[in-house]
Amino acid sequence: MPTPVSHLCALTLGILYCTTASAQGAADPQHPPAILPLESETAPALVAYPPLAEPLARGVVIIQYRTEHARIMPVFGKAAVEVSPRLSHLHVTVDDWKGTWAHTSEDPIILVGLTPGAHKVLLEVADPTHKILTSTTVSFIVPEKTPMAVAH
Repeated sequence: MPTPVSHLCALTLGILYCTTASAQGAADPQHPPAILPLESETAPALVAYPPLAEPLARGVVIIQYRTEHARIMPVFGKAAVEVSPRLSHLHVTVDDWKGTWAHTSEDPIILVGLTPGAHKVLLEVADPTHKILTSTTVSFIVPEKTPMAVAH
């Protein structure tokens, strides 16, 4: 004859089984799987902030940024395009210069030696084959350097 403990164990196992089975049912839209097929991923977004004021006053441009739905890494080539979550890097162009460089880390972009005056920096999120996915421009003014007061 079953004991009350064995009935309790059977009941607990039954509840656990039903809970587990129902949890494996429909997908939860609030908690997507850890790795999505690339075509299902949300398009990347890029947010860039104005240069930090204190360094800019000294002629040093520090542009902080963040990406959404794209990981900035030094990875290139066709095979890397298929990796999910999406891999990317930034293309950085200053003042419409013909040269552009690849920024491959999440560190801020730091520029020194720009002449006083208005400048703009184009930031482009690019996939590992350099296809542009999104972009933004940061505009700023490098101030004139004031001569330091000479102590008498």
